[in-house]
Amino acid sequence: MSGFDHSPRTADLLVRLRAFMDEHIYPNEKTFYEQLNAVGRWGTPPIIPELKAKARQADLWNLFLPESRHGAGLTNLDYAPLCEEMGRVHWSSVVFNCAAPDTGNMETLERFGTDEHKERWLKPLLNGEIRSAFAMTEPAVASSDATNIESSIVRDGDDYVINGRKWWISNMGDPTCAIMIFMGKTDPTAPKHKQQSMILIPRDAPGVNVLRPMTVFGYDDAPQGHMEIVFDNVRVPASNILLGEGRGFEIAQARLGPGRIHHCMRMIGMAERALEAMCKRVKERTAFGKKLSEQGVIIERIANSRIMI
Repeated sequence: MSGFDHSPRTADLLVRLRAFMDEHIYPNEKTFYEQLNAVGRWGTPPIIPELKAKARQADLWNLFLPESRHGAGLTNLDYAPLCEEMGRVHWSSVVFNCAAPDTGNMETLERFGTDEHKERWLKPLLNGEIRSAFAMTEPAVASSDATNIESSIVRDGDDYVINGRKWWISNMGDPTCAIMIFMGKTDPTAPKHKQQSMILIPRDAPGVNVLRPMTVFGYDDAPQGHMEIVFDNVRVPASNILLGEGRGFEIAQARLGPGRIHHCMRMIGMAERALEAMCKRVKERTAFGKKLSEQGVIIERIANSRIMI
């Protein structure tokens, strides 16, 4: 096997995944959008739970989770081409229970959660019964550097009290979103990479105020929204902390690394599909007296697109 070949396990899953996409995903793209228009922006098209049941029956479920009895036994390298295939339809990852930010949150709970956390939150996430959010990014600081996070997590007896403002928080528009992993500072005086902690906050906790869905140049195309949220004296049990105080930056690095690979591979899948559509179109269209496929400038653009991908 060369360095670019898929493992036998991945090759088998890729064949099965592509067959599922051909049979169930692509034929239902129009249905998805028709149902979405009917149920409203934050509703769940009925086709999604129908397809999730089929994906689970086909054993194409929780493919992302490495080093866990709950996953498919794949490494991140093995999973990458599967993620690329799912990315060809932007909502299809949900069907296989492989959508962000749930994947990163499930891996975080699997790695760093207590037995109580796993029973209450990981189990229904793995079953696709609820969804989740990851609250890290803040408007006041450059949050790509996790040490900049300013929101506070303060111990008060048997509880922690959380205050802060977060934005671009994915999934918070989904009515089934039930839990957030929140990153804030428990000790601003500690060494730079020991100031941050992560804690679990139920979506319905008092003081969680969703202000608005975010847009980019007027566009709102995130599947379940990117929300701006204010946390106003939100109180949760001290047992909701992950790994203990000062471990947040460490968890963030473990969580965000695989997540970046997943995002990139999904985008490559979408780009590949767009290129295929472009190649098909130039064979069917005629302009200025000849097929687009016979025009040098068009061929050059296709070649450049391939190079960029």
